[in-house]
Amino acid sequence: MGMLPKNSKRAAAIAAIAAFLVEPNAMPAWAQTAPPTVVLTVQADKPGAVINRDIFGQFAEHLGQGIYGGVWVGKNSKIPNVRGIRSDVTAALRALKVPVVRWPGGCFADEYHWRSGVGPANKRATTVNTNWANSIEPNTFGTDEFMDFAGQIGAEAYISVNVGSGTVEEAADWLEYMTADAPATGAKERAANGHKAPYRVKYLGLGNESWGCGGPFTADEYVTRMKPFAHFVHNQNPEQAPPKIDFAAIAKDLMSGKPMDSLPRNPKGMMRVAVGPNSLDASYTDAVMKAWKERSPIYWDIEGLSFHHYTYGTSPFNELATGFGEQQYATVLKQTLGMEDLIAKHSAIMDKYDPRKSVALVIDEWGLWLKPMDGTEPLHLRQQTSLRDGIAAALNINIFARHADRVRMTNIAQMVNVLQAMIMTEGDKMVLTPTYQVYRMYVPFQDAQFLPISLGAGEYRFGAISLPSIDAIAARGRDGKVWLALTNLDPNKAADVTANAPGVSARAAIGEVLTADAVDTVNTFGAPNAVSPRPFNASASGGALVLHLPPHSLTVVHLEP
Repeated sequence: MGMLPKNSKRAAAIAAIAAFLVEPNAMPAWAQTAPPTVVLTVQADKPGAVINRDIFGQFAEHLGQGIYGGVWVGKNSKIPNVRGIRSDVTAALRALKVPVVRWPGGCFADEYHWRSGVGPANKRATTVNTNWANSIEPNTFGTDEFMDFAGQIGAEAYISVNVGSGTVEEAADWLEYMTADAPATGAKERAANGHKAPYRVKYLGLGNESWGCGGPFTADEYVTRMKPFAHFVHNQNPEQAPPKIDFAAIAKDLMSGKPMDSLPRNPKGMMRVAVGPNSLDASYTDAVMKAWKERSPIYWDIEGLSFHHYTYGTSPFNELATGFGEQQYATVLKQTLGMEDLIAKHSAIMDKYDPRKSVALVIDEWGLWLKPMDGTEPLHLRQQTSLRDGIAAALNINIFARHADRVRMTNIAQMVNVLQAMIMTEGDKMVLTPTYQVYRMYVPFQDAQFLPISLGAGEYRFGAISLPSIDAIAARGRDGKVWLALTNLDPNKAADVTANAPGVSARAAIGEVLTADAVDTVNTFGAPNAVSPRPFNASASGGALVLHLPPHSLTVVHLEP
């Protein structure tokens, strides 16, 4: 049986059940066949890397309704808000325990001049967003508003400075404004604008897509341009200041032939993220990491390398967000699983120069880029987000977790109203997407310790496309519990998973399952819970703990002793 559209599938199921009630032998073969059994074994005694909570980061760009209408409504809006930031959105994001937000872009970042967005709102410059449909940018949401927003949702700040059209001096002044303490001029200006205490900036992006909208520069040109930003742009927050350099100790190490891979770092210090590869292109990966290996850390350093990769489906920028068929479904998931090989490819290059994995691979733009919603400005990138897209997000998160030793932050594109959004708004209305629900279900994996598994994943096949039917990860959460995340990719068949964890007593698996009638089901303002988690509970019987996974579903559970 193929993957039927939502209405046809429901009608077929009702007809089959009705026929069975009249004549039991009329139940179709697909309904009579027992689900395939998959065995999953958790190696709880062989813990791996910590799944850095920043892997669940978000991205907010000045693009379409990503900021204005999505986050910012203004202090005088009838929509409930706190200092202009809409309260429903902040409450929803707090439930995700969002660890970090990247801002102000994106392509917007390399044309953004921060002084346009500070000071009295009525005196701020009005500019044109030339990257995204020449929209008018009022700059009413600037540095202080973003930091207020990050504080309201409990997230760290990831600031992308303007390397493309800006200057080192401009970026250095911006960091002084955000992080310096009195009596620095920037600190006084910030205090005059209402915030006396220095802000925390955990991550600093040294440009965005400098091979494209942020340049364009060749890899070597970018390295030359990036180095002064890495050297002169300082975080002056006293809590984040690096330790004082012990030059005598450094000289002693160098004289003894000891490599100087890096200087001592404040664990609360700022991490600088250089621009890295665009999907398959490895030129930036090699050039930036080679320069990093040959650098003197006294003069410049980085702690992260950016990587961008989107999933486009069968028709780039025009793939249907709803009403698609099984060919499109299988293609999107096949491309999604390709993230594994891309990470392995770029990690291998990084390992050549950085075997200690000092530099993180930061996947700060990723997700599904689909056809915009009808009746919207195409360059505002407002698209629907279906159950399929939530399943794709779960697959990506699992891949990131499997590479947690190198991948230590990611930022899905984007947070509100843009691309694969967590949240959609329209006026005073708000709806949570299936991708939001996936992120909420994965909260226990934040800062959890990865546990390797063995899994007979089975096969889901459509035409020439072959995929594993089941994808899964395990981790020991900060609560001490063993957590499992299991995705059934097959849109037509349920699966039974027998879960084993030697050394861990497991009488039950308790959690939630996310699924719907069809893979293109979406949440709307009129039907906000069409794709929403429901409770899941499986009890051990005869010494076996069997989890029944519905078709096209995500199940997240902890093992209950």
